[in-house]
Formats: sequence, structure tokens, C-alpha cells
Amino acid sequence: MPTDPGPEETSESTSSIKDLILEQEEAASLIKNRSLLEPNEIVEEERIVGRDSQLTDITQHLRVAISNERPPNLFLYGPSGTGKSLIINAVCSNILELCESRDIRFGVIQMNCQNVGTLGSAVYELARKVANDVGTTVEVPEHGIPTKKKWRELYRLINEHYDTVVFILDELDMLIGRRDMEEPAFSRLLYQLSRAGSTDEITAQISVTAITNDTKMMENVGSRALSSFTPEDVHFSDYDANQLREILWAREDAFHEGALSNDVIPLAAAFAAQTNGDARKAIDLMRTAGSIAEKTNADQVREEHIREAQDKVEKNRVLEVTRGISTQKKLCLFATAAVARETGGAAKSPLGYRVYQYLAGTLDADQYHQETYVNKMKELTTYSLVETERKSQGPHSGSYLEFTFGEDPNTIIETLREDSRLKDVHGDELRTVARAQINQ
Repeated sequence: MPTDPGPEETSESTSSIKDLILEQEEAASLIKNRSLLEPNEIVEEERIVGRDSQLTDITQHLRVAISNERPPNLFLYGPSGTGKSLIINAVCSNILELCESRDIRFGVIQMNCQNVGTLGSAVYELARKVANDVGTTVEVPEHGIPTKKKWRELYRLINEHYDTVVFILDELDMLIGRRDMEEPAFSRLLYQLSRAGSTDEITAQISVTAITNDTKMMENVGSRALSSFTPEDVHFSDYDANQLREILWAREDAFHEGALSNDVIPLAAAFAAQTNGDARKAIDLMRTAGSIAEKTNADQVREEHIREAQDKVEKNRVLEVTRGISTQKKLCLFATAAVARETGGAAKSPLGYRVYQYLAGTLDADQYHQETYVNKMKELTTYSLVETERKSQGPHSGSYLEFTFGEDPNTIIETLREDSRLKDVHGDELRTVARAQINQ
């Protein structure tokens, strides 16, 4: 029968764990400042590179706040990892300091909408963030009351504590709300916030910045919200390889001097440029490569560490996205990636659907119509795994959707195979089926 360890045994175990920690600390001789290798870290403005035009535009729009005037609403759109949140936060942080020096009560309230389910939840979350910002509490319950009362509480907090407030709504397109509503929750939120200044309920000045990766989000905004929101648009394009190199050089001091071989930053930038020019991915590659090098007691981060990190980062990201999606979405994605793998990165929707039919039949799964397959693939665009573009087959042949992948289709296929059902799909047979559809 096991017995509890005596004092001496406990002391030795604790000592050995401490020794292990100290040994690992000593081995970690390459990375000096890990916070600089966090993709979402708010960095000093001298480290912000490659976004001069957007920085100038946003500054010009928001600077009126330092004169106690209401800034215009903004719509920041572009792919993930292109600096949207970074730039708006940097500008607002500086405006906040200038307003404080002029005794203007300026507030910046940021909310990521990805995990906010309904309009009522969004309004309460904004009220909670305002209360936290000014050091008070929300005086209404989160549940069991109408959304209208939550709006009144939000307005009360704003009126009592701000002259001007900028709401930054990140990933706004993810705030869908209940499916039975005529318009998505993000449209109703934009309408209420942007028209608040014209009602008797609020005296402070409100400005709204909507941030999204979905360039077509505004097409789903209702007419009332469109007429009251009327934002200034600021587009963020993909970073190119040169800009990504600049971004990584600006964070080079995250590593000890001499810890990076000369080819590391150009290679990390090149990998990130190939997959949508995502700066977060480039920074994450550097962090992962540094950790890999430290674990193997390497004296430098080298090209092979970047390549190993590339494989690891891709698989981790795809795994994170695909872990929670339904089996049918996995089948659609699996089939489409199988076609894209054979064509070099793109898949026509009719071809992807026929491979999907093969998979559904092989696995004895429910088989959806082509329209449903297309809709499920469209839904997957919100995860930044796949992009869609409508193309024409000619004047008399109609059109189709073409799906392109931000990640290597092989990575997506390998990751999806971790699902026990998809393990039963024979790899060679899948390739044969995909090629047969392409060659028809």
C-alpha cells in the first residue's frame, strides 16, 4: 500500500523540479524578450512599420477628438494579421494621452466580437468594459432583463464618465446573433451605437470603429444601420515579403545578440508572405523557431528551425480551427483540399462537390446537395482557411465558385485525418478520385 512521502522525499522532489526549471532557464539562451514574439503584443510605435498610409488616414480621422469634437465612424477591413488592431490601438493610445493633458474625458472601449453570442450580450459586455475603464460597476444584471435596459445602463455610464468615447469592435462580422432575426446582430449594434448621439438618451459623443477580415461584411448591414453608420473606409492589404522582413527586424532584439543566423528572418518573412501576408504568422514563426532551437540546445536559430516551425504552426492553426467544426464541414473541407492539392492550391466548386460525394458514400455519411456543400464552404471563409471567388465558365456555361487555401492543402488533409472517421479514407484512392474529376 503506497504511503505518503516523508519530509526528506518531498524536499528532494521539490529540489529536483527546481533544478529542472533552472536547467531549462540556463538552456534558454536565445530568446531575451518573449513578449516581443507575442503576435498580439502592443508594441512601441517605432516598431510599427509597413502601414504608413493607414496610420496617416486613421490619425487624420481621429485627431479631432483632442479638440473635443466627435471623430467619424471608421470601417477597417482586410485580411487577418495586416495591422488593423495594431494601428487603431496605437493611434487611440496617443489620442488618449493628449486628451488627458487637455482635461478632455476621452475613452477607448475595445471588444472582440468572436465569442459574443447575441446583441444583448454585446451591449452588456460594452457596459462592463466601460465600467472597468472608469472604475465603477454595472448596475443591471447580465441576464433576465430586456436588452433595452442594458442600452440605458451603457448610455448612463458613458454620459457620466466621458466627453467622447471610441468603440472599437474587432471581428465584428462574427457577431451574428439569433438566426431567426431579419438582420445580423452586428448590424443592429452598429445602428444603435451610431445613432445614439442623435437621441435624448446620450449627451457624450460616440464614434464607432468596425474591424473585420470580411471585405463583404457591409453587404449584410441593414439599410437603417448603413444610413446612420456611414464610416470612413480604411483598407489594409496583405503585407509583402519586404514589409514582413521590416516587421521582424523591428523585433529582432527579442533575441540575444547573434542568436539569429542571417537567413532566418528572410525565410520566415517569405513563408508568411506565401500565406496571405500575415504578420502574426511571421512573428509566431520566429517565436516557435526560437523555442525549437532552445529545446535542442542549438547555439543559433537557423533555417531548419524555421522550416520545422512552419510545419508546426500550420498544423496547430488548422487543428485549432477544425477541432470544433461539424463532421459535414470537415467532409466538405477535406474534399475541397483534396482537389486543391492536385491543382496547386485552388478547387472549383463542382469538382470539390463530386469528391465530397465520394467521401460521403465511402463513409456512409448523409450526403448534402451541392448548394449546401457550397454554403458550408462559404461559412469556412470566416476561419481564414479558405477564400472564395466567383468565376465564369463562359457566356453560355454559367459560373462557379473557386476555393483557394491560405494553408497548404496537404496540411489541412493531414490534420483532418486526426478525426477517427476520416482515418478510414484511403489516401491513394482519394488522390485517384480527385485527379479523375479534374481530368474530366
